[in-house]
Amino acid sequence: MFTLLLASHNQDKAKELKALLSGMNIQLLTLNDFPNIVPTIEDQDTISANAMKKAFEASLKTGLVSLADDTGLFIKALNDKPGVYSARFAGEHCSYKDNRMKVLKLMEGITNRYAEFRTCVALSAPDGIISFKIGILEGNITTEERGTNGFGYDSIFMPLSFNKTYAEMTDTEKNSISHRAKAIEAIIPIIKELIESSKGGLQ
Repeated sequence: MFTLLLASHNQDKAKELKALLSGMNIQLLTLNDFPNIVPTIEDQDTISANAMKKAFEASLKTGLVSLADDTGLFIKALNDKPGVYSARFAGEHCSYKDNRMKVLKLMEGITNRYAEFRTCVALSAPDGIISFKIGILEGNITTEERGTNGFGYDSIFMPLSFNKTYAEMTDTEKNSISHRAKAIEAIIPIIKELIESSKGGLQ
């Protein structure tokens, strides 16, 4: 079995990734399986650079092929903010809700509510980055929170051509259109190549 490390402690991401990789002969680990590893400092200027840094450092420390992602919400009326700072938009150690409330406050009275979720997924081996892919989901920021099936900014983001927020969708609906799913789907062929070349598991 091929062992793949998700370079994250986030169990929401792990759950989503497991669904997207279902049917593949993969043992998925997370950083929760390596409690002594110090988390990567996400100090890069782009989500792509952050994803690559996280994937490479995790792979270097564990010897495993590692997958990392970084996601940002880019709101046109806010000059693409929060962007790379999406996870800590309301300050260090803030909650998901703190971030959502800050966005809704800043968007009060604004009619152009177009936004994009962008995810970069990076795949790395201990000797360097193997590949990275980007997925984009277009939508609009709502005027209030709606739905409970999600995390991050899901309850204030309504994908284009839908009349419900991301947090009002089922997991199946979300995975069929999500920015993260698009990025992971783009990198899955490369993961499959690694599985084939490993002949029973690359450690």
